[in-house]
Order: sequence, then structure tokens, then C-alpha cells
Amino acid sequence: MRKRTMLAALAVASAITTPALAGSPDGKWQVKVLGSAVLPDGGIAKIKSIDTDTTLGSTLASLDSVGTKANDNVVPTLAVEYFFNKTFSVETICCFTQHHVKGTGDVAGAGLVNHVLILPATVTAKAHLDTGTPFKPYVGAGPAWFFVFDEKPGETAKALGVDKVKMSNKVGFALQGGVDIAINDKGLGLSLDAKKYWVKPTASFYDDGTLALRTRHDLDPWVLSAGVSYRF
Repeated sequence: MRKRTMLAALAVASAITTPALAGSPDGKWQVKVLGSAVLPDGGIAKIKSIDTDTTLGSTLASLDSVGTKANDNVVPTLAVEYFFNKTFSVETICCFTQHHVKGTGDVAGAGLVNHVLILPATVTAKAHLDTGTPFKPYVGAGPAWFFVFDEKPGETAKALGVDKVKMSNKVGFALQGGVDIAINDKGLGLSLDAKKYWVKPTASFYDDGTLALRTRHDLDPWVLSAGVSYRF
């Protein structure tokens, strides 16, 4: 009896899960594994405070042109999407991207911030165009939460007395556009995606506990992605 019960339970579980997991170009769920180029700006939008009694503050105050730029990066990205119908879906992405910030203008090439690790948690509502072909373009928009970890002073900043730098977590906004391309009737496809973010975190530089400089930055990255998808 126990053996029959277990077999019956397995049969029921199989009947329930098999249709849900079977690949289909019209499935409710879609998972994407992508390679993403993260192309930030990172320029200074505003100097919020500067302490000219510190070495960093007095040095920067004496210069005519001070700017910043964050480097580009390429990272793996995972996206999970749920379709309410053929037209509307919601998608979330997850990745970690690491950057450093260097100076421009009179401080061109100066190492200001190293090892900035960012988690750009993003949720977008998407509208899809059913073209009746394997090519299905879409647009989307939604909020993004940028969580920042493990930032450190760059070599130039350390030489000017900075022993701690902190970048704020920040909520921003993203616009999205792309195309999903079905390559078979089992749910397998390709995806091309572009996102533009608007997010303005704050960077604070400390000299032995004293706030030497606080700046707001236009991080505002483009994120360009391509990869494979599976819909089920």
C-alpha cells in the first residue's frame, strides 16, 4: 500500500509539474542569462560640501576644473520575467558590477575611488508587440535600487589624506527597450536588451573622521545586454 501511495504521489506531481516546466514560446515565465556591458557616466553633478582645512579639500578648492568618470565593465546578468498575457509582463534583473572612479579636468587620471561594487536591483513593467513572427520587440520602465558595497579610497585620494570613502545607496529610474527572438517552439530564444538608468548617488570622503568632501554624481549608466532565454 505504501509503495502504491508513493507511486501515485509521484504520478500526480509529474502531471502537475511537467506542463509548467515544458518549454513554450507562450509560457508564463521566462529566464534569461545575459552578458551585459555596463557603461556609466559618474560625473560630478554637485559639490555638496568641502572642508578646506583638510588636505583633499584645500587641494581641490585651488583647482579650476575638477571632474570624475567611472570606468566601463562587462558582467553576467540573470533576468526573470513573468507574463500576465501576450502584451504585458514584469521583469527583474540581478547582477554585480565593479567600478573605480578617476578624476578628469585638472585631476585627470587621479585615482579617487576603487572597488565600488554595485548591485543595481531593477524591476520593470514591459509592453510587448506581438508581430506574429519570432521577433517580439518590447519597451519597459521601472524603479532601480543601487546598493553599493566595499568602496575604498583610490591611490590619489589616500595620498591626500583620505582614509575612508562611502557611497550612498540610491533609488533611481530605468527605461528599457529590446527584442526577444524565438529560435524554436520549445521556449528557447535569444534576447537583445538596452537599459538607460538615471541615478545620482552621493560620495563622502573622510580624513581621520573629518568629512573632507561630499559630492553628488550622475552615475546614469547604459546597460547593453545580449544572451539566451528560456520560456516555459
